[in-house]
Amino acid sequence: MEQNFIIAIDGYSSCGKSTIAKSLASKLNFLFVDSGALYRAVTLFFIENELETADEAKVNEALDSIMLAQLADGLETRTFLNERDVSSVIRQMHVSSRVSKISALREVRHFIVNKLQEIGRSQSIIMDGRDIGTVVFPHAHLKIFMNARPDVRAKRRYAELMAKGENISLSEIMDNLLLRDQHDTTREESPLVQAHDAYYVDTSDLTEDEVLGLIAARYREIVDNSKSTASRAV
Repeated sequence: MEQNFIIAIDGYSSCGKSTIAKSLASKLNFLFVDSGALYRAVTLFFIENELETADEAKVNEALDSIMLAQLADGLETRTFLNERDVSSVIRQMHVSSRVSKISALREVRHFIVNKLQEIGRSQSIIMDGRDIGTVVFPHAHLKIFMNARPDVRAKRRYAELMAKGENISLSEIMDNLLLRDQHDTTREESPLVQAHDAYYVDTSDLTEDEVLGLIAARYREIVDNSKSTASRAV
């Protein structure tokens, strides 16, 4: 096995990917990389600068002026756009409503994928997103595909936004989730699909600890098998 272990977690919006990835990264002492936050940061840049996404030249020009970074802050990961901490604002609905459209742009996806692959070459990581196990790291050591029923995902997102003081209805969130699902699964560039070798986890009726237990067991199985194979080869 390579020195750096890569865990790719893909799945639908608000199914618990980031929560699980953060907790697992803490337990395994891996770096957690929130790919979705990087797409949101780019989306925020496009919104604030009123950029026309149909103009390929302007999209590439905009990307050339974007600098992204993520820093660990305990169990949280802070996302920076051109040295500005945008961790909170990128979770607001005006960004959520545009992120699927912006992230579907070929130029944007290539820009982010290159950034993510660069991070993955440096250390063991857990990365969550929509195409981590299929495009970014197709040879990841462990691939997880997470899902949950739409009503469960909407309620989780609603609770998260209400805790942050946002005034939005559950029906608005459900509409946004379903629209994002459609965009994510039907876009031409890197659509959301389950990798053929990914471990499927439905989190609808599972606690965080139960999900962590399932994935941790899968991780230990892979590590143990690798050690066994290495010992037989000696």
